[in-house]
Amino acid sequence: MVMNPNKAQDVWKDIGEHVQFTVLELNRQNQELEQQVIQDFADRYQAILRSLRIRDADGDLKSAFGFSSDAWDYLFPNAPKPKELEPYQTISGPKYSMPATKGDLFFHIRAKDEAVVYEASNQFRRFLKDITTVVDETKGFRYFEGRAIIGFIDGTEAPSVEDAADFAIIGDEDPQFENGSYAFAQKWKHNMDFWSQLTTEAQEKAVGREKFGDLELDDDQKAVNAHNVTSKAEIDGEEQKIVRMNVPYSDPAQDNTGTYFIGYSRYWSVTKLMMTNMVNKNDFLLTFSEILSGQLFFIPSRPLLDQIADGQFNN
Repeated sequence: MVMNPNKAQDVWKDIGEHVQFTVLELNRQNQELEQQVIQDFADRYQAILRSLRIRDADGDLKSAFGFSSDAWDYLFPNAPKPKELEPYQTISGPKYSMPATKGDLFFHIRAKDEAVVYEASNQFRRFLKDITTVVDETKGFRYFEGRAIIGFIDGTEAPSVEDAADFAIIGDEDPQFENGSYAFAQKWKHNMDFWSQLTTEAQEKAVGREKFGDLELDDDQKAVNAHNVTSKAEIDGEEQKIVRMNVPYSDPAQDNTGTYFIGYSRYWSVTKLMMTNMVNKNDFLLTFSEILSGQLFFIPSRPLLDQIADGQFNN
């Protein structure tokens, strides 16, 4: 088998207009029952997506569904495991940390129409509600010009769509899990009052780019802990990339505004290195943000979901 983006779930393109992230926890009350429900759902999940793409051909529905390390061990105890799937542990630096939070199952749904996102989520939930508890559900949206909620173009450092699959999808380094992906999900809450009081020049130094034109600043113009400095990951002198599909979320009445970070990668070790660099170098974004959640998930390929549905995978 060779890497084939057409066999992957939607992990390498299309951020979407309306977005929903859902994290569920398995009840762990009846392992055999929960294994059977997940086996059935692996088939239902893909059928639901096919149906909704027929019902709204212009909705551009995209979805990714995955498992945490603990969920994998519980649901597939006799099966092999992706090489880099591990329990996410809190990453700590001298001042800040990126906490690990609970979560077994993960959904990242997006479409042009909120009704399509709702219908997909609602149908998924019908099949899973008896064996899971909702940990978090966050609705994101596309901001003006695809900018982050702090006003800067987001994803500039990410690979272009034409090249993205190579950075997001597992290859022949882990043949049994080829065309899968590692998804790292974090929910950031920002102190927007603090950020808004900064001058544009100060904000640009903090991010490392021009706010309007998105051009990267010269190194001597950036803050030492500028975001595009601290988040850079290099291995053997070569810069590494992941696919980011971050979106803003907000509940203004509750003063709860932030960014839902989602990074898909071929290698979890690359994303982990980026996050470690950010806390070790005191990334400026951390100075006005609280990280509310963090978890690693493996997103199986569509053929692997078929194997799970057929009961072939855990025998």
